[in-house]
Amino acid sequence: MENKPLAERMRPKSLDDYIGQKHLVGEGKVLRKMIESGVVSSFILWGPPGVGKTTLATIMAEQLKRPFYALSAVNSGVKEVREVIQKAESQRFFNTPNPILFIDEIHRFSKSQQDSLLAAVEKGTVTLIGATTENPSFEVISPLLSRCQVYVLKALEKADLEELVDKAVGKDFYLKEKQITVREKEALISFSGGDARKLLNILELVVNAQSGTEVVVDNETVRKELQENPLMYDKDGEQHYDIISAMIKSVRGSDPNAALYYMARMLTGGEDPKFIARRLVILAAEDIGLANPNALLMANACFDVVHKVGMPEARIPLSECLIYLATSPKSNSAYLAIDAAMQLVKESGNVAVPLHLRNAPTQLMKQLNYGKEYKYAHDFPGNFADQEYLPEEVKSAVFYKPQANAQEVKILERLKVWWKKKYK
Repeated sequence: MENKPLAERMRPKSLDDYIGQKHLVGEGKVLRKMIESGVVSSFILWGPPGVGKTTLATIMAEQLKRPFYALSAVNSGVKEVREVIQKAESQRFFNTPNPILFIDEIHRFSKSQQDSLLAAVEKGTVTLIGATTENPSFEVISPLLSRCQVYVLKALEKADLEELVDKAVGKDFYLKEKQITVREKEALISFSGGDARKLLNILELVVNAQSGTEVVVDNETVRKELQENPLMYDKDGEQHYDIISAMIKSVRGSDPNAALYYMARMLTGGEDPKFIARRLVILAAEDIGLANPNALLMANACFDVVHKVGMPEARIPLSECLIYLATSPKSNSAYLAIDAAMQLVKESGNVAVPLHLRNAPTQLMKQLNYGKEYKYAHDFPGNFADQEYLPEEVKSAVFYKPQANAQEVKILERLKVWWKKKYK
C-alpha cells in the first residue's frame, strides 16, 4: 500500500466514490442503468487522460461480479488477445454473463489486432470495453466500431477537482497522518488540466517535499515545487489535434494574438516546428488563397527556413508567418472551387474531352478532327478567344466564385469581360 502513488490509493471502488462524468454515471444515466440492470453491451470510453476510463471499467466489472480481463494495447498483440478470448470461452457456462475484456489505449491496436476481436465481440464471448484518448471514428476499424457504443468522458470540472483534493486530504491513510492545510487550490487545478491523476500526483509531490507533519498547500508552493509549468500539451495525444485546430481557426478568424498563444503552447510543449510549418502552408492555400496569393509564398518560405534552422530560432519565422496569415484578407474560393469540380467529376464520370481541345500528334488523329477549330488565345485581342473549354455535358458549370476582397474583385471584373454568360 505504502509503495502505491496517491492516485492509485485514491482509485474509487464504487460509483458512489467516483467523481465526475455525471452525464454517464449519475442517477438514471446510461452507464449506471447498465450496472443496475446487469445488461451491458460492448462500448468504448473516449476522453482525455486521467478522467476515470480505466476506473469506470473496473468498477463496472466488480459491481456486475463478472470475470475481468485487462489488456494494454501498448504491450499486447494478437497472441495476447487470442489467449484471453480462449480463456473467456473456456470459462463460459450456460446462462453465465459474458466476461468483460478491457483494452486500454485501444486506438494503438493495429487493424489485425482489432480484427482479432471482432468474432468474440459479435458472438458475445466477451463484452468489450475499450478506452481511448483519440477519436475512435479515426482509430477504430468500422466493423468493430459498429458493434460498440461510444461514450465521451469530459475533462474534470473545477468542482470535481476541488472535491478530489478535499477527499484525498481527508481520507487517504498517509495524508491524514500529516496536518495539511490547503489554502489555495487554483495552481493545483490549473496545472492538472482536468486530469485527476495529474492533480493527485502534484498534490503528493508538494506534500512530500515538505518536511515535518505541518504541510501548507498554496499556489506559490505548487509553482515552486513544480519548478516549470507542466503544460497540458501531449504532442502524441488528442490535444495535439485540439490545439493545432484552435490555432488554425484563430488564423482563419483573423486573430493574431490567439493564433500566437496556441502556437506558443505547442512550441513550449515540444511540438515539432516542421509540423506547424506544414500546417501554415496548407492554411495559406485554404483560407487566405486568392485574397492574398503572396501568403502561400510566405508560408512556403517559412517552411523552408524552419527546416534549415530548427528550434529555438525557428520560432521567429513561424511567428512572422503566423501573424502575416492572420492579418491577411481571407478567401476559401480556391478550396471550394476544386471541391466543387471534383464532386462534378464524380457525378458526371469520364465525359469526352471536346475534339477541338484534343492533341493531334498523328495524321489519323488530325483526320478525326482532333484539334480542329481550336482557337489559339494569343492570336486574339487581349489574348482571349471566346470558345468553349468544358465538355458539352457540363458546359454550364461554374466552380470558381470570386469572393469580396480587393484581389478577387479585380479577378471578377476580368471574368465578367471574358465570360459574360457565366459571370454577370
